Amino acid sequence: MENSLEEITQTKLQKSEIGLILRGLSMGVAEVIPGVSGGTLAFITGIYEELLISIKSVDMTSIRMVFSGQFKKAWVRVNGPFLLWLAIGMFIGIVGGVFGVTFLLDKYPEVLWSLFFGCIFASIPYMLSQVSKFNVSSILGFVFATAVAGCLCILQPVQAEPSLFYIFFAGIIAISALILPGVSGSFILVLLGLYTTVIPSIKSFLSTFAMEYFSLLFVFGLGCLVGLAVFSRLLTYIYQHHRDVTLATLSGFMLGSLIKIWPWRNPQLVLDKNSGVTRLITDSELTRSIFHNDGLKIISEKFVFPGSYFSDPFTLYCIIGMLVGVGAVYGLARSGKIT
Repeated sequence: MENSLEEITQTKLQKSEIGLILRGLSMGVAEVIPGVSGGTLAFITGIYEELLISIKSVDMTSIRMVFSGQFKKAWVRVNGPFLLWLAIGMFIGIVGGVFGVTFLLDKYPEVLWSLFFGCIFASIPYMLSQVSKFNVSSILGFVFATAVAGCLCILQPVQAEPSLFYIFFAGIIAISALILPGVSGSFILVLLGLYTTVIPSIKSFLSTFAMEYFSLLFVFGLGCLVGLAVFSRLLTYIYQHHRDVTLATLSGFMLGSLIKIWPWRNPQLVLDKNSGVTRLITDSELTRSIFHNDGLKIISEKFVFPGSYFSDPFTLYCIIGMLVGVGAVYGLARSGKIT
């Protein structure tokens, strides 16, 4: 017996909901990882433009509709179902990322960074394939963005005092990664010296619900909302009017960011959190415990090949991880076409 129109519609809706949750989940995990952009995953899974337009539609008109009781019209205007299912997936991804990915980064950093490296590496040709015509502007944008991202990756993170104003500012900047492919919000937090403040605070709050972490996360969240309101409108305009240059430039940011997620990096400079003193690490001190010492924070690293790595390079597993990352991007790209 043939399915009724209602059943067919419901099946498509469920498939769409599941697809959005999975896309949101991948974006949520990406937002926890320095070097991986949630905006990139939104792009390769085919929801980037809809995401920009939906976020942009959350404006004063929509807010006035809510306060005047026009809830259904406001919900439709902001593409509510799309944002809801995507947000559910992102929440799951962020929680899983904070607990799961941070654990893996602590125990098996080389293999996990290899996976991320493969994801970003495979995303670059996909992004460039969406450029309809290469001209001087798009080529210059690609080269310039690659150089800028590369320079940012070799900068030493600032050692900032986490004042609430500074955290608010960090939220404004970091949230740009949600709508800006090629730029990682977590990497921005690393550069601002707040990655080890914000991410552990999220983990601690979710574990204990202690109010001491709430004010920090609340201020950071307000910054994110302001950043979304500003960047969504700016990027939507640029993307719609200068699409090829935008895509080429964002691809350059992704290429330059590969430096930051190279799997084999030897620590050079560390910060003693207790004394606030930075010091160089000698070759004799290069042990696995560097990654597990809560009292030390790695400030700068030297990028090396597996043969010069200070610990077991897990070369074979890292190669497999890179291939899995490439395959994951291909699968996500395919899902953007079929779900």
